[in-house]
Amino acid sequence: MSRTIAIGDIHGCAIALQRLLDEIKPRSSDIIIGMGDYVDRGMNSAGVFEILINLVSTCRFIPLIGNHELMMHKALFGNNKQRDFEFWYQHGGSATLASYGGSVEDIPQHHLSFLNHCLRYYETKDHFFIHANYIPELPLSEQPDQVSFWKHMLGSPTAPHISGKTAYVGHTPQSDGQIKDHGHVKLIDTYCYGDEWLSAVNVLDGEVWQANNSGDFRSTELGTSTEN
Repeated sequence: MSRTIAIGDIHGCAIALQRLLDEIKPRSSDIIIGMGDYVDRGMNSAGVFEILINLVSTCRFIPLIGNHELMMHKALFGNNKQRDFEFWYQHGGSATLASYGGSVEDIPQHHLSFLNHCLRYYETKDHFFIHANYIPELPLSEQPDQVSFWKHMLGSPTAPHISGKTAYVGHTPQSDGQIKDHGHVKLIDTYCYGDEWLSAVNVLDGEVWQANNSGDFRSTELGTSTEN
């Protein structure tokens, strides 16, 4: 059976990502959605990009763009490169650049192409996926950047969306390494770069896979945890 799987914010954690995919074993019939923030803060953003690019050949991979990809894109292609580069560098870009040997010129073209093909959001019949947050009464196509990519979901969750679909978001790190399930919205950034877990969720049945930067793995369902 095909699966629809969302992967939370990776932030350069290539070891955790590879272990997660080794356990998921993507199939050609699967849809896998990356929630954005593939780069910055962790040690191997270059490796993350390479893994995700290779994922395209094994399943239907849908990469969303996060605020860290937006910062990286502006730093590389924006109109004010010096200012934008310094902003990105200070907010995790230094780790990304180090993973390429310290030079922008060493970023491969196919990594830049990947960056240019990420989507703002993705939706299915019953679910939608967006990096950070949403305004409940606005269609997904009209969500402002400041909300879609930058606004954390703290305290009470955002109200259900007018579409009636269940939302999956990243961006707001869960410092306990557990997915926060509010029913109509699931927060799946589980703070991998902060020594917690990288999470993936099969949105059709609630199965959860988690891996960390030590290569440890645990399988869960929403609300439970089983160490392996």
